[in-house]
Amino acid sequence: MTVNQARRLLVAAAVITTAFAAGCSPQDAEESQPRNASASQAGLRFIAERDVDQSQIAARVGETIITVDDVRREAVSLGLTETPQALMPSDQVFRDTLSDLIDQRLLALEAVARDVQDDEEARLRLAAAEERILGNILVENAIASAVTDEAVELVYEEQSRLAPRTEEIRARHILVETREEADEVARLLAEGSDFGQLAAQVSRDLATRFSGGDLGYFTRTGILPGFAQVAFATDEGAVSAPFETEYGWHVLQVMDRRLQPRESLEEVRPNIVRFLTLQGIDDLLEVLRERYPVTRVAGRAPSALRTTEPSAVAPEDIDTPEEAPGQDAP
Repeated sequence: MTVNQARRLLVAAAVITTAFAAGCSPQDAEESQPRNASASQAGLRFIAERDVDQSQIAARVGETIITVDDVRREAVSLGLTETPQALMPSDQVFRDTLSDLIDQRLLALEAVARDVQDDEEARLRLAAAEERILGNILVENAIASAVTDEAVELVYEEQSRLAPRTEEIRARHILVETREEADEVARLLAEGSDFGQLAAQVSRDLATRFSGGDLGYFTRTGILPGFAQVAFATDEGAVSAPFETEYGWHVLQVMDRRLQPRESLEEVRPNIVRFLTLQGIDDLLEVLRERYPVTRVAGRAPSALRTTEPSAVAPEDIDTPEEAPGQDAP
């Protein structure tokens, strides 16, 4: 079964469910006779063919059309693409999305022909959908004016200015099992042996052994405390004295020391955009709450269940425990 066939089965299942919810069987729905009405007569607004360039028509359904932009917009809303203008009619995503829109249009046209839109439940659901869509468009417009390249760059520069840059070093090490082995490694290095070759020969750290013991860059908090203490106390280019950690005995060499580089703007752009988006929504809602007072009515606890302040209790109303048998009162 293809993805598109599965989607159509889901659409059919939704139709059957709606029919049962309305108090009729699927057979009743099939046998009901639609009146001869157009979508425009029912108040549904579909784009007329005369209003668009013929090259932008993706499909004709009855007397209505579906445009290329309709398909691209739907693909974006479903999270199928982030670059709608790059979505071409020859792409599989475009074809699948168009098939879904055709099915949706067919159902909508038939619903209009059967006066489904006049049902009270339908009107309520259409109103709720319109409210949600209008709110989303308002948010999109507000965010579009708030989340600009200039705003993203400003936040990036501010974060870069305020965030402290942590010192980090690059080191390599040789790990052996005993103090005697570590002393021998230190002697060989002092006599001029190559650190990388010696690491490949004797180090017990399999993760770094064949890369010359190179641990890469790390901060004080990014490695074992005992290892960090020795590493950050060793000068760049110098070799440490043997020292022990829970993994064994080490000899290390500091290869480089620097301030941790900042992430690039492109690396952090998604996080900044997310921050500005949420901030923009919060700011918009704060303004709207002041403009349109809100009073919650539904969901409040009945007065009989509401918590009240504890009333004072008279001393004589407090029960005192009886004295245990065989004990004298103090």
